[in-house]
Amino acid sequence: MQDFQAFGHATWNIFAPLNINHPLLYINVPTVTHTTVVLIVLCALLAVCRYFLHKPDSLGCFIITSAVRTFMNLTIQTLGQFMYNHFAFIFSLFLFILSCNWISIIPWTEEPTMDLNTTVAVALIAFLYKELFAIKTHGIGGYIKEFFEPFFVMFPLNVIGHFSKIISLSFRLYGNIFGGAIIVQLYTAALGQSIIAQTLGLATGMNFLVLGFFTIFEGFIQAFVFAMLSLTYLSIAITPEETPEVAS
Repeated sequence: MQDFQAFGHATWNIFAPLNINHPLLYINVPTVTHTTVVLIVLCALLAVCRYFLHKPDSLGCFIITSAVRTFMNLTIQTLGQFMYNHFAFIFSLFLFILSCNWISIIPWTEEPTMDLNTTVAVALIAFLYKELFAIKTHGIGGYIKEFFEPFFVMFPLNVIGHFSKIISLSFRLYGNIFGGAIIVQLYTAALGQSIIAQTLGLATGMNFLVLGFFTIFEGFIQAFVFAMLSLTYLSIAITPEETPEVAS
């Protein structure tokens, strides 16, 4: 998907030797490459975390356990009880998106979440996870019944509202990350190769401010918002309906 030519996106059709051409068959090579880098970095971080967890008195162990406890508490507050499978899914979702948003710190890499294909894929995963446990909780009959509540004529609106969560999650993440990447790219292009501009940027702290806000801060906020919205949607989907008490 060629969203912004300044980023130099390249595509590859794996079925080209068979003379089959379709837009859905093209693979965004930079996105796949940078996502692979994200997975490698995550595997390396897991090894580092495992090392620190064997040192209970270290600062690294404190940071890791604090982050885990925070998401455990958020899971309990949202779902009403601790469920390990949901906690693990949401926390993994957060870490993956956060890593995708921060990977541009490494030179010659770009955020995979700058590509709409990535954000839609992640939103679909969160949506299908929610739907699976909604069916598991309410049964197929109860799940279908929700589309016709409170009235039968509300079925089309309920369907649209149901699937609009995919658009909401994916476009919110994509828009914010892509917009931030454009601003950073424009700022870098404005500095150019000028030694004076580069020196002023470093001396005034503008380089760190732009990178810190549009990459670090915004990347964290968007990953957190995505994870919390997914957790909220999951909570709404699996919470059983309360039956009104009949006065005797």
